[in-house]
Amino acid sequence: MEKILIIGGTGSWGQELTRQILEDSSVKEIRIYSRGEHKQVEMARKFNDRRLTFIIGDIRDKKRLKYSAHNVDHVFHLAALKHVPVCENSPEETVQTNIIGTINAVEVAFETKVKTFVLVSTDKAVDPINVYGVSKSMAEKIVVNANLKYNGTKFVCIRGGNVIGTNGSVVPLFKNQILKANEITITDKQMTRYFMRLQEAIGLIFKAVKDSIGGEIFVMKMPSIKITSLAALMIKELGSKSTKIKEIGIRPGEKIHEVLVSRYEAKRAFEHGNYFVILPNIDMHDLYNKNRKKIFLKEEYNSQKNKYLKQEELKSILELDGWLDGKNLKLLEDYTKDELLEYFKRENWQK
Repeated sequence: MEKILIIGGTGSWGQELTRQILEDSSVKEIRIYSRGEHKQVEMARKFNDRRLTFIIGDIRDKKRLKYSAHNVDHVFHLAALKHVPVCENSPEETVQTNIIGTINAVEVAFETKVKTFVLVSTDKAVDPINVYGVSKSMAEKIVVNANLKYNGTKFVCIRGGNVIGTNGSVVPLFKNQILKANEITITDKQMTRYFMRLQEAIGLIFKAVKDSIGGEIFVMKMPSIKITSLAALMIKELGSKSTKIKEIGIRPGEKIHEVLVSRYEAKRAFEHGNYFVILPNIDMHDLYNKNRKKIFLKEEYNSQKNKYLKQEELKSILELDGWLDGKNLKLLEDYTKDELLEYFKRENWQK
């Protein structure tokens, strides 16, 4: 029976990953490692499963991390400072968590002889223009390079785009803006984003872990949306004729379109079912020999040139998780209108 450590396990991704892992009766223990006691208490009450062990700790603390990884078979690394404006304002702290923290986790995985180490990364790591993206790009390189240094552990990266309803997602933001302020703020009307349900994204992680050798970056194939289309649909379902859309300009570090496979990576990337697989740009003969007959991509994979969800498809996806229900707000439930507007100003969503 296997033991699993999820670093940063109390977030949206971590909780869904935990839920799906618990469906496997062969799993003996899942250790949730994170900094916040409140989220751990809430998660423990939510799951109420004896196989869960909660450990308070910071990824910057290698000694604590090593204690938590003792006798673990698989490590999923989800911990990060990930709010783009926060990372822009605190680059030193972002480096400590996202880069130094990843080095700690990789070294601990080797020292404790885990079988598999998985870093969950982001589209922001591709052609990065912000601190968060740069830090995650470095984290990817650290994990890929670990395959050359540490025999016995398989190090793999999973790269995904925006997932509906996660922390920082625009969907709960739009819902709250409509229901409490009767106004949606968007940064740029040309903006496009990838779009996928969290359940699907987590499910694809397991496939990548199973199919990987070590050293690959597995990239989720995700449909795209135009942010204006999402706004229009949510206004139609939740708002009224008086609901306004205000364009406020790009926030620090934002892109108009997101990229999951860059033009530089395309010549090393090939299709693999629901994934693209990017081979490393470092010398890993076994990995290249196995995939030498693959047909590699000719151009980058970005949210602008990608398949767009139709309005009915987008509506169906949002309905599955209750995002078009006028009740049951999933974020900022207790804010008054004035408090909510003040929150939007602080987050650069309102001017």
